Amino acid sequence: MLNLDTHILLHALMGDLTRRESALLSRETWSISAIVLWEIGKLAQLGRIAVNLDDPELVRALTRLHTWPLSLDVCRAIRDLDVRGDPADEIIAATSVVHRVPLVTRDHRIRRSKLVPLA
Repeated sequence: MLNLDTHILLHALMGDLTRRESALLSRETWSISAIVLWEIGKLAQLGRIAVNLDDPELVRALTRLHTWPLSLDVCRAIRDLDVRGDPADEIIAATSVVHRVPLVTRDHRIRRSKLVPLA
């Protein structure tokens, strides 16, 4: 199983992954942190992405994903991260740490982490 950050999930849904990302995602089950759903909604609300959250195809795709909850363990893990920045990114990274699920991300700060398991 892989944990996808928000932008990787959006690129996957739009068919805009790199060759490496496509190969990686084709071999594994996808999961997301619950904050990814909020982030997609917020980005759509702000007009930064053109996504219709009522689109049945999108709803179907999102409901098929395992969604990791925001838990006390995830919040505790945020304290120990060697990555600081956007709170949603910290939650996504901590989710991978707690559940020991490799994260797929293009975020350079997270990719430099020594703690976050990366795909």
